[in-house]
Amino acid sequence: MLKLFLNRVYRAIKIEIELYEEVEKDRNATIQAGMVVVLSSLAAGVGALQMGMSNFLLAPVMSLLSWYVWAYVIYFVGVKMFSGPKTKSSHGELLRTIGFSSAPGLIRVFGVTPDLMTVTFIGSAFWMLACMVVAVKSALDYDSLWKAFGVVIIAWFFQAFFLLLVIILFKGF
Repeated sequence: MLKLFLNRVYRAIKIEIELYEEVEKDRNATIQAGMVVVLSSLAAGVGALQMGMSNFLLAPVMSLLSWYVWAYVIYFVGVKMFSGPKTKSSHGELLRTIGFSSAPGLIRVFGVTPDLMTVTFIGSAFWMLACMVVAVKSALDYDSLWKAFGVVIIAWFFQAFFLLLVIILFKGF
């Protein structure tokens, strides 16, 4: 079980398209995908320890919540707004593929100094974006990486807009 998990993490980091197709179909991989999200956020917490312990403690909870919401946002944008002739997916498929796309975030553990933190966090962000585009392409059965990239960007704008609304609405509380 551990060997399979580590192999999947390694293949996700390599952006192996077959891995994203595999975890899309494997309903048992949802917990593994959640573990990748938690480990990635813990790595970010370790990498950002110089910014305070609260980042390390709060990060896994917030990462799991955002992963869950993010899969719904991608589902809405990709399936409901921009579906193609072969598009079929579920929240679970997106949870699994998007969860594994967080694997490159594990390198953030090396951001122990401010200079290293900048490099590892920016580098891992672009790497995770590339993984997420492949993950979304696989989960939504798109023919084009560009369409998957567009869905990720549009979903990000939706999420940013709603986050801004929440911040504005609860600012007075």
